[in-house]
This record gives sequence, structure tokens and C-alpha cells, in this order.
Amino acid sequence: MVDGPDKVSGRAKYTADFVQPETMAGRIFRSPYAHAEILEVDISEAAKVPGVRAIVTGADCDQTFGVLPIARSEYPMARDRVRYKGEPVAAVAADNDAAALEAIRRIHMKVKELPAYYTVRDALSEQAVDLHDHRPGNIERDVFFELGDIEGGFADADLVREQNYHCAEVCQNQMEMHAAWAEYDAARDRMTVYASTQVPFYVHLMLARTLDMDKSKIRVVKPHIGGGFGCRTETLNVELITALLARKTGGRVRTVVNREETFITHRGRPETEIRLKMGMNREGRVTAVDCETYQRGGAHSGYGIVTILYSGSMLYAIYDLHNVKYVGKRVLTNTPPCGAFRGHGTVNIRFAFESLLDSMADELGLDPMAVRRANYLTAPTFTDNDLMVNSYGLPECVDGVEEASGWKKRKGKLAPGKGLGMACSHYISGASKPVNWTGEPHATIKLKLDWDGSIVLLTGAAEIGQGSSTVLVQTVADVLGLDMARVRIVAADSEVTPKDNGSYSSRVTFMVCNAAIEAAEKLKRIMVEAAARKLEAQPEDIECLGEVYRAGQQDAGIDFDDVVTEALRDIGTITVTGNYNTIPESHGGRKYRGAAIGGTMAYSYAAQVVEVSVDEDTGQVTVDNVWVAHDCGKALNRLTVEGQVQGSVWMGMGQAMSEETGYYDGLLVTGNMLDYRVPTIQDSPPIHVQIVEAHDPHGPFGAKEAGEGSLAGFLPALTNAIADAIGVRFTDLPVTPDRVFAALEKRQRAAKRKAATAADS
Repeated sequence: MVDGPDKVSGRAKYTADFVQPETMAGRIFRSPYAHAEILEVDISEAAKVPGVRAIVTGADCDQTFGVLPIARSEYPMARDRVRYKGEPVAAVAADNDAAALEAIRRIHMKVKELPAYYTVRDALSEQAVDLHDHRPGNIERDVFFELGDIEGGFADADLVREQNYHCAEVCQNQMEMHAAWAEYDAARDRMTVYASTQVPFYVHLMLARTLDMDKSKIRVVKPHIGGGFGCRTETLNVELITALLARKTGGRVRTVVNREETFITHRGRPETEIRLKMGMNREGRVTAVDCETYQRGGAHSGYGIVTILYSGSMLYAIYDLHNVKYVGKRVLTNTPPCGAFRGHGTVNIRFAFESLLDSMADELGLDPMAVRRANYLTAPTFTDNDLMVNSYGLPECVDGVEEASGWKKRKGKLAPGKGLGMACSHYISGASKPVNWTGEPHATIKLKLDWDGSIVLLTGAAEIGQGSSTVLVQTVADVLGLDMARVRIVAADSEVTPKDNGSYSSRVTFMVCNAAIEAAEKLKRIMVEAAARKLEAQPEDIECLGEVYRAGQQDAGIDFDDVVTEALRDIGTITVTGNYNTIPESHGGRKYRGAAIGGTMAYSYAAQVVEVSVDEDTGQVTVDNVWVAHDCGKALNRLTVEGQVQGSVWMGMGQAMSEETGYYDGLLVTGNMLDYRVPTIQDSPPIHVQIVEAHDPHGPFGAKEAGEGSLAGFLPALTNAIADAIGVRFTDLPVTPDRVFAALEKRQRAAKRKAATAADS
């Protein structure tokens, strides 16, 4: 890994590490009210605190921000109304943190409190006050489509079942807390911001918008990142507020929010209610699907409009479905805004789908593996909602985990309290249409070759721990036949690197590596032509062997440095550009509003088998083993792919077994790493990773995504395994020990009542 030495030695710098001379401390005053009209923000006493250099409030910024051009409802600091407890209202820059904190304590609000709604049901009630005037009824996004013959599909089924599912709201909980460092050069009217972001380009855009500055006067740098997982796809208020403070002080401000504030800033996966109805014939073929989904979105738009669309569109592209109806509603509530979370929009729906599929298979006496096989797609194809599928490794994934787990020999034959469950999942390799459509290429790479024989790769792509910088260096080195040590990378500094659409929706390997291949091939052609001149041969006769270029097998050739000298003769430093664009066929259809969401150049596929033990005396569920197979196309770096798949399993474990935000009267009460419990290494089962390589014709060397597709499968595979172990099928997540215990008690009481009734009769 190219960033490995810095990270393991402690040399890697994260945003909070940029402590430069004369940097002021930034602190944020947050609303104690869940929903209120702001009458006054009194900062007079705060301004008297020695060391305070500037205070900003909503009055300092009248521009909204947001990831989507059609849904920018949020101010960096609330102006007219606060809509959740913890929403930023004012901020302080002071000489030190103590002074900033004291100033924060002296800020007071006068408000007129309004009714607050913490559930979808309350926010949708007829009496509810609208959180935003432009969203009547508190419905932020209302999605509907019906493709095929739904009633006919159910009529063709041998079994029709309907079930409700509930998934709790979950947060990303990155190791690195949110932070920003900003410097304003008043003499030149220039702003520099270091941010913990997955998309420096979005931060750049929103800084220009909220500061009302020309984009050319702003520089955004992304240092090392301690985890993103979707939250940092959006520009966060921390970055904008820090920049506002820097400009007001005319200096440097560093804001590092604490763990509780990082939780409040949120942008996690929304609490979701799903009603799913499915028809299945005796062969296990799904004949119809009727899905209704409600998502508690929080107080602002965030990425939520896309989330509710993904949940519907991605019902497709994994199985061969033809009669599908989807109703989705994202509802505004007085809780922190949700957004994109690893597996964006697909995880909760996949939990419901794979759970009902398993339950119906059991009822029909079918093997769960056989039911998945009965519904395979045949690639290449287009789904009924026009999603393009060119490669499809799901069959190999299912075969792989079936064999590795000993499914045929062990399923249904384990000791009491033990069980096996399986499920499948899929994900996109980057969205085919960017969020902010500009007409520019999806990805651009610059390669610089200079006199010293080094190649510098310039990219705006954000390395966020997923290994993108490593695979980009690998890609260029591979095309040129050089050792990776010849290639250095400079990433995500808008002053020197080309714009990139960022690290989200698993797009970097697919799109940016394709751009890197184009750039490297251009550079290779230049080098071959230079070698041909030097060797007095024709370019088509030149053989590139990396460190040696030769004109024939008997030719000793010339080394790389000599070719570089020849290539640079008379023109100097060489810079080449590689671009990548998606093709129109991948953009999704127009059969319903929002149909483009889900469109991608390639889908990854995954299958999982989970083995559990359930202690019926305590309700404790232990995951004994996980077998997971992931179709990533070509694995460009097997270590990285395995790491990403294991990370997906752990994150799936968290949502399935322990993670859940909790609110009391709108106040987040789980904003710490004790009450919001993520799996630790002690909880980790053996994870047996298989890499399936279903070559994609459009992928770089055939590669597809590997960072998200495995996550969704864990949740239903776990609950299916629990059902196999104790005969209780959970439809609510997370499956905590108290819930397991309560379910077992309920079953025991029902059994006693049945026995008593039988005795009486």
C-alpha cells in the first residue's frame, strides 16, 4: 500500500494534526431545541470573553448548502428556525479552546418553540407543522413505479406472503472525528481549507456558494482520512463554519468537533419501515414484488432523495424480476439529517427481500440456495427498469459459499441452538450520472514525466482508506511495465490536482483507473516514439519492457532514463491526460421519475453464509463463521479487496446485531462509543473471503467495485441463520440479546398457552 509507511509510522497527517502557528480554536454553539423559531441569538456576553476573535451566526451566511442541486435546504448555521437538537446556531474563534468554550457557554437563544416530530408517523400526521415550507406534509420525496403486471404476477404464484420489516437508524462512527482547518488570506482574498472529506470537489463548490467567493480563489486539500463510509460524501457544516470564522478573523481557524458532535452531524442510514409482499412459484421463481418503504430522513435533505430512489431501483439488477411495484417516501423529522451510508439505499431493502425470500423458501420446502439460482439473471442484459448488466458473477459466488461452508452436508443438521443462513447482495461501480452534472469527464488523470525519470500521478480522487491511491499507482506502473516505486501520487489538492467527483458509490477503482489507463497508454506511446528515434527504428517495432526499450530481440536496447531524456528533448516536462466517461446505455431509463438512480457501468455481486450459535438462556447470538464470496471483476489488489470485504462484513454485523441511534425527546443519547456499540476485534468471527472474478468488459482490466457489495448480505444471512438455529425469524434490526430473549420468552408463553388449551379440551 503506497500510504502504508506513513500510516504505520504515525507520519500520516489528518486534518486535526494541522496545528500551525497563530491558529485559532473553533467551537460551535448548537441548538438545545428540537424545533423552534429563532427570535434572537445573543452573543454579547460571549464577545466579552478574553481571547475571542470572532463570532459568527446564521446572519453571517444567507446561502444554503447541500449535496444535490435540487435539495439545498440547510444553512451552515440556522437562520430562521432550528429543526433538530444539535443544529449549529453560532460559532466562535478564539485564541485557545478554553476561551472558545467559555464563549459558547455565554451564547443564549430566544425562541418560540414549535411542535417537534421524531417519528415518521408523527411527521405525517394531518396536524403536523411543516418543517420546510417547500415540503408540504413533511414528505421530502415521494417515489412510485409499477413495472409489469403486478396482479398477474401474484396470480401466477403458488405462495404469496407479506411481511413488515424495521431497520433502526445507524451512524458511520468513523475513528477520526469531523474536523476542518481554514486559512483566509485577506490581502489576496483567498481561502484554503483542509477537510476530512470524501469529495473535495463538493466542499469546494459549497465553500464558493456559502462564502460567496469566486471558485478560483478557493483551495481545498484532503489530508489522510480516518474513515468516511458515506457521511463525508456531503459537505459538512463543520467545514463551512470554520471557513466563515477564518474569513471573519482574517486568519487561521481549526475546528475539531468531539465524538458527540460527530454523531450529531450524522448523515447515516435512516430508520426504515418496509412492507414487502412477494409471490413465488413452486420452483422458487419470484413472480411479483410489491414494496412500500418509509424512511425517517431527519431535518434536512442531505443525500436522502437519492437514498429513497436507490431503495426502489436496486430491487433490480440482482435477480430476474419482471412484476415490481415500489412506493417510497422520505419523511422530514426533527432529528439530525440522514444521508449516504455504505451500501447507500440498498442495505435495508436487501435485508427485507432476502429475509422474505428465505422464509418463503422454507415454507415451500425449497433450499435457499436453489431459490436464488431459480432467479438468476442472464448477462448481458437490461433489467425492466433499464439497468445495464454486462457481467454477473453471482452464480459463482453462491457456488463458492455453498461449497466452502459445507452447506449441503451441514444445513439443518447442526446441534441445537446452531444454524446456517445465507443471502445475496449487489452494488454499483459508481453512478453513471454524476450528482453535479457539468459535462466534464467522470474522471481525469494527469501524469507528469520529468528529467529525473519519475512519474507523478495527479488525481483529485480521495484516498479514504479504501486503497484507491495504491490501485492507481499500480495501474500506471502496470501499463508502463515499471516498478511502482517509479510512480508517485499527489491526490486531492485542488491547487494542483484535476477535479474528481470523489470517493463515493464505489466509483474510484472503476472510473479513475480507467482514466489512469488512458493516460498511461498515452505516455507509453510518447516513450515508444522517443525510443524509436533513439534506436533509429519504427515505433511499431519498439518493444517496451519497462526499464528497457528495444527494437528487436537481438537488440540490447536502451534504458528508461535514456528514453526519458530523448522524450523530453526540445519540449521539456511531459504531461498527459487520461479521461473516463460512462456510456449513455448505462445511464438508466426514463420509465419513472428517478429511474436513472441505480444506473452504473457494472454491478458487483456477493453471497454470504453465516453460522451462528444462540444461547437461549441469555439471548446472546455468537457469529461462529462467515463465508463470503464477492464478484469484483478483476481483483487489482487482492489484499485490498479482502480488506474491503471483511470491512463490509463487520459493518453489516454492527447494523444487524448492536448499532442503533437512540433519542430522548429529540436528544441523541447514544452519541458515544459505549452506548453506540460497533463490533470490535473480539466480536469478529473467522471471515472466509473468496474473490470471484467475473470480468467486466468496461472495467479497468475487468475490475468492478469491491467496497460495498458485501455489506447488505450479512444482515439477512444472520437472521436467516438465527431462524435456522432457534426457529424464530427476526424482522427488526438490530437483533440484540434482549430482543432475542424476549422473542424466546414469547414463544415459550405461546407454547404453554397452547398446551394448556389442549389439556383443557
